Amino acid sequence: MKHRIAVVILNYNGKRFLERFLPAVISRSSYLADIIVADNASTDDSVRFMEQNYPSIRLIKNNWNGGFAAGYNEALQLVDNEYYVLLNSDIEVGENWLEPLLLMMDADPLIAACQPKLLSFADKAYFEYAGAAGGFIDKFGYPFCRGRLFQHVEKDDGQYESPLEVFWASGACMFVRSELYHKMGGLDADFFAHMEEIDFCWRLKNVGYKIMYCPDSEVYHIGGGTLPKNSPRKTYLNFRNNLSMLYKNLPNSFFTYVMFTRLFLDGIASMKFLIEGGWGDFFAVLRAHAHFYRKLPALRAKRKKINPQAVTRVYRKNIVIEYFIKRKTTYDTFDERNFS
Repeated sequence: MKHRIAVVILNYNGKRFLERFLPAVISRSSYLADIIVADNASTDDSVRFMEQNYPSIRLIKNNWNGGFAAGYNEALQLVDNEYYVLLNSDIEVGENWLEPLLLMMDADPLIAACQPKLLSFADKAYFEYAGAAGGFIDKFGYPFCRGRLFQHVEKDDGQYESPLEVFWASGACMFVRSELYHKMGGLDADFFAHMEEIDFCWRLKNVGYKIMYCPDSEVYHIGGGTLPKNSPRKTYLNFRNNLSMLYKNLPNSFFTYVMFTRLFLDGIASMKFLIEGGWGDFFAVLRAHAHFYRKLPALRAKRKKINPQAVTRVYRKNIVIEYFIKRKTTYDTFDERNFS
């Protein structure tokens, strides 16, 4: 029997994660969802492992490794359930994690996507870096989360137990309406990985939809399964994709001010990397900017197609100043009135 939900796990050389976490996904989700593994042309033993151990689980074999964005876009062309859950392979799902997400989505047709509470697998008392209790951006496009500002990750003391409209839902575990996923063109495949879910949520908000955080659902994320946090490759993708995202989605009223300010701030960040001996990160920022300038014609075409509008839930201050100068290290120290 086909279910309304498809839980789709994108795998790339993650056999160790499939061995560890797939059994819980099946036992805690299959009553509500079809479980699908989409393999991104892995070079490890993932495909054979799935075929030998889980022959009843649908396995989609992508022809190439196009990263997170293209990998999901390719696989989801073959999935026609009403709802998708994009689920990282390095996540342990909690008991009854799926039903609260479904109830939230069913309750309001204007909710395009939502995410559960993301906690650390290593220490389940703490939030996890890549999503925590819902994502936001500041006025210059710096992303942050309730429960995580820069490297400061909060302990979960029940401070974020209320559902909340956020700016973006984490791609580590995103519940999304399939019709809207395809209508919006899916994730931007040019991003490869990192910030593609923020760009996607921004585009959804641009046409009037909401993104939500659902505290009644919990999952536990290892994080860094493909790229470690301290990686010049990750630095490159984050800076490159952030610039692309801003260029595509900023409304005209903020465009020039924000773009020029970010170019200046990125220059400061690159010098900080250099002073601290991070040569790889320094050159990663330079490469990111070079790529951005080369891709301006393509980005301009995307921006024209999007026709950016002013959207809600943007923090109208700069979190760099809030965190490093004013020493505000937790979300609950921010004034809610500064979220437009």
